[in-house]
Amino acid sequence: MKNSYRTILNLQNIDFGLLIMRIAFTCSLLTHGFPKFLKFFGPDEIKFGDPLGFGELTTFSFAVFAEFFCSLFVLFGFLTRIATIPIIITMAIVVFVVWLPEGFGKMEMPFLYLSAFTVLLITGGGKYSVDFLLEKGKK
Repeated sequence: MKNSYRTILNLQNIDFGLLIMRIAFTCSLLTHGFPKFLKFFGPDEIKFGDPLGFGELTTFSFAVFAEFFCSLFVLFGFLTRIATIPIIITMAIVVFVVWLPEGFGKMEMPFLYLSAFTVLLITGGGKYSVDFLLEKGKK
């Protein structure tokens, strides 16, 4: 009888899983980053939390950079490992500084973002990414 469930490492499946992970988590994060991006260039005064004391505008600018621009880079798998770093920093601050006193219920989604983008920092974007195409073109 043939075993239909194999636990042997299959790199093609891993690359496809990384693609799904990139799409799902970046599209979800962009729902937070895109409104911030629009607000950044809008007429209204920017009011934003400043948990580390860098100033509202600096903190907000970093959040826009991470949640919008870096998310787009990760979505397409361009400079994936580098682009995950600002996202990881942002989510670590949200989890461990902003929401930790409130308990896990409040930090659940930022914790998932932190975990997913940490995995992408370790693995890179995979075969279905701009990074892979650029690396392949060098050879």
